[in-house]
Amino acid sequence: MYPEYAEVNGKKFKINTDFRYALKCNEIAEDNTIGDFERALAVIYTLFGEVGLKDPNNYDELLKVAIKFLKCGEETEVKSDENKKSDIDFIQDQKYIQSSFKYDYNYDPYKMDYLHWYEFYNDLNNLSYSEFGACCILNRIRQIRNIDTSKIKDLNEKKRIQEMQKSVAIKKNKKIATNNQKESARKFYEEFLKK
Repeated sequence: MYPEYAEVNGKKFKINTDFRYALKCNEIAEDNTIGDFERALAVIYTLFGEVGLKDPNNYDELLKVAIKFLKCGEETEVKSDENKKSDIDFIQDQKYIQSSFKYDYNYDPYKMDYLHWYEFYNDLNNLSYSEFGACCILNRIRQIRNIDTSKIKDLNEKKRIQEMQKSVAIKKNKKIATNNQKESARKFYEEFLKK
């Protein structure tokens, strides 16, 4: 059974468990236009609603619960590896995710009224995979993104793979916050916390 509630400091908090909330948390985590504190509050708000923000004494524990929930119950430490590039972007790859779920499971998660994050994540990680190409489109694209072209000796093959990688590359627009944006975000959260 998948978790629906979190208990923090003797209080029970309902978790917004639909996978769309988890994907939104992922988007928030990657948004560097806001600071770490604001990002943490946004994740808490996304998963627990306004009730999660009412008592600042709960923030640390709620954030730990949120991270554990987003990692599907794993309690491993969050390590930031700047050199490791992601091979999936939930926004850019939505059409591949939809096609792959239809191919493997005969359903489209984005057309469902509700799908628990754990179930979505488990299905995503168990999509068909083969080194010989007989797998869903999402995993084929992830394979292409992960090929280390520096190990390819044949120059024509290397160029072909690099062109393929370019066509499916994750197009991240690194957001860099201006001082005005940072100040606006800080004021917004200060006002929000006064409620």
